[in-house]
Amino acid sequence: MAKPLIGVTASLERAVFGEWDERFAMVPETYLVAVAEGGGIPLLLPPQPFDDADITRVLDAIDGLVISGGADVDPGRYGAERGPHTDDPRYDRDDWEVELVLGAIRRGMPVLAICRGVQLLNVALGGTLAQHVPDISDADHGGTPGGFARADVRITGGALVREVLGSAGDRLSVHCHHHQVLDRVADSLVVAARGEDGLIEAVELPSAPFVVGVQWHPEQHESDRRLFRALADAAADALPCDAGREERTDRAAGLLEHR
Repeated sequence: MAKPLIGVTASLERAVFGEWDERFAMVPETYLVAVAEGGGIPLLLPPQPFDDADITRVLDAIDGLVISGGADVDPGRYGAERGPHTDDPRYDRDDWEVELVLGAIRRGMPVLAICRGVQLLNVALGGTLAQHVPDISDADHGGTPGGFARADVRITGGALVREVLGSAGDRLSVHCHHHQVLDRVADSLVVAARGEDGLIEAVELPSAPFVVGVQWHPEQHESDRRLFRALADAAADALPCDAGREERTDRAAGLLEHR
């Protein structure tokens, strides 16, 4: 069986690499390893200028989508003023990822949204965010730069999260690093897990075959990558039949012959 192609969103960040000092498309390698170990082939999707046709073309080319972590979502998207601890807006990334995730949901494509990703998913569907966790919780959510905290998360509901990670009431020890969290949950989402402090740690979209968002970082350790395997399995199940795949391969071969 062919492995599914999993798009992984990336950020554009200025970095120094050897003699070069410019913007690079970046995502931690742990995401790519987790996708590959889960049974998929990762493809980077950095923000870029686009129109509706571009979004359609990208989604036509992939079988599943991971919305990765990163900078804060623009509060203007959920009708709030930017707080003193909130990052400067990344309009290009917000625009790109909102259109990708909404397009993926419309076509029933499997989606796994991580950290910033679950926040963006919630905002894209009409929810809001709490902009600074230390204002509402004393628990350690990994605010130390460059570090992750281990936190206990309790499964509370949903169906997919229970199916993949355990029964309702089960506790998971997860890696987390975030200073924002879901506040008002979008009407179409259901809460699937909470932290010991009651803050939302996972949601899912019951109306879709596989749309899960987690506030923690399941890519950070091999024992916590079951969601990536579930994503790849869902994407593989939705792959076109062999005949359709052969037709696409033949068409591509014909194009190469005429180059």
